[in-house]
Amino acid sequence: MSRWGKRTLKLSRIKELLGCEELSSSHSGDTEIESVMPSDMMSDVLAFAQPEALLITGLVNSQSVRTADFADAILIVYVRGKKPSEQTIELAKELNISVMATGMGMFEACGILYEGGLKGIC
Repeated sequence: MSRWGKRTLKLSRIKELLGCEELSSSHSGDTEIESVMPSDMMSDVLAFAQPEALLITGLVNSQSVRTADFADAILIVYVRGKKPSEQTIELAKELNISVMATGMGMFEACGILYEGGLKGIC
């Protein structure tokens, strides 16, 4: 639990805070996120997974989507200006995972979301 108590951010607010481009929307902007899994190491994501979380990563291949699915994440935000291939985006759509991309680095994105009240998982 964050120092502010249990907090959530809506997907629309995450998009706004991080200046994201929406690549695939499987959830409404009103969908709420409670926690963040920031990592480029998918083994860490799996080890600390919590349902309905946000995965922040720079890993843009299908492994990130498959890991997000296994971890029951509902949103992936790709950082450092990276964008996945159309095949990877299509896989995310099939698995009901929303996808966004930001030019921010992982550290900055996590800091902004932390200030917004979200807690980290790993």
